[in-house]
Amino acid sequence: MSQADFFPSPSPSDATILSTPVWYSDKARNERELPLTPGDYKITPGDRWTVASLKTGEVVYDGIGPVEILRKRAEA
Repeated sequence: MSQADFFPSPSPSDATILSTPVWYSDKARNERELPLTPGDYKITPGDRWTVASLKTGEVVYDGIGPVEILRKRAEA
């Protein structure tokens, strides 16, 4: 078996999702699609969590945490 069997390359139709908490609930999450792959972002935890693009340096999120960057597979 190769690494590709465990870590398949993302398909162009896969989506990168930024999942962030909402202020009014411990269970609800806010999800927003991001243009790059999950590995192209850096999450920095703290009093305010930030998510920045490693390619452009743009901060795409600055707010409450915790946050997650997820890869949503395209449905076959």
